[in-house]
Amino acid sequence: MSSLSIATATEVFDLLRDDLAAIESEFAHQSDSPVEVVTDIAQYLIAGGGKRIRPMMLLLSARAVGCESEARIRLGAVVEMLHTATLVHDDIIDEASTRRGRPSSNTTWGNAKCVLAGDWLYMQSFQTALAERNFRILDLLISLTQQMVEGELLQMEKLGHLINEEEYFDLIYRKTACLFKVSMQLGAVIAVPPTTPNAAPFEEALGEYGRNLGLAFQIVDDVLDLTAQDDVLGKPTASDLREGKATLAVIHALERGTGADREAIRTVLADRSFARVAHADILEILQRHESLAYAMDTACAYAEAARQSIADLPESDYKRALLWVPGFVTTRDR
Repeated sequence: MSSLSIATATEVFDLLRDDLAAIESEFAHQSDSPVEVVTDIAQYLIAGGGKRIRPMMLLLSARAVGCESEARIRLGAVVEMLHTATLVHDDIIDEASTRRGRPSSNTTWGNAKCVLAGDWLYMQSFQTALAERNFRILDLLISLTQQMVEGELLQMEKLGHLINEEEYFDLIYRKTACLFKVSMQLGAVIAVPPTTPNAAPFEEALGEYGRNLGLAFQIVDDVLDLTAQDDVLGKPTASDLREGKATLAVIHALERGTGADREAIRTVLADRSFARVAHADILEILQRHESLAYAMDTACAYAEAARQSIADLPESDYKRALLWVPGFVTTRDR
């Protein structure tokens, strides 16, 4: 690992402030449709905020390899549009009533309009990407979209059922880490002319960084779902268990718990509610078997692997920022 120091949060956001503001404007511009309800839903989702971590990853990746092209702004908006489209569809599938502390879009406009608005955002993101006239970009985005849809379908098949760690990591790669990986790869790709015959320098290393960071991000998300307060999380706590999803800490406890422990967890997953077993009882099981700590330790290991992935990247303020992000991901509270 390089001796380069890790940036601070202030330094990172100072580095990216103008680019992130430009991406926000581009996202709003790209979400403007002649059909008013599409624009209304898109603007509502944009106003809901979010961490914008995926466009931030693309910006840092692009800047770390010397990209000055305006493509970084357009593609930053593309990855955020894709992410937003997945959230719209997720809320419909999960029958969610809140998102980031506000009513979810489907509770306001209904499932039918929102699923179509999500489809529109997918297509608009591809329309924007197509303007780059770069087949590698389209190849990455098409493969990404297929994997995200496959991940959602696989998860739906496994709801209410027990899964092992291998199945869990396959799911979270498809649903989350794949988008992190592609965001990083896109940053590398746009730094070289589209006619370049070979892979962009550092594309593989940056993609590996994104994969590891995405896995860490989702594991932490799953732990927070179990432990955070509703008002901090912006949605009901333990939504995953209520939806029949077994996440890493739960899988760990199932493998190590007593017969009574396993039965309690199975009951919640099958019922998709805490009607017969309280949330506090599940937390006690997870804490007794140190399952929450195990999940966080695993997330931290992936975060460190992300840092190691970019050891050979040229030293710069953007590399320092990339070294900061894994710590942000593993210490956040929402």
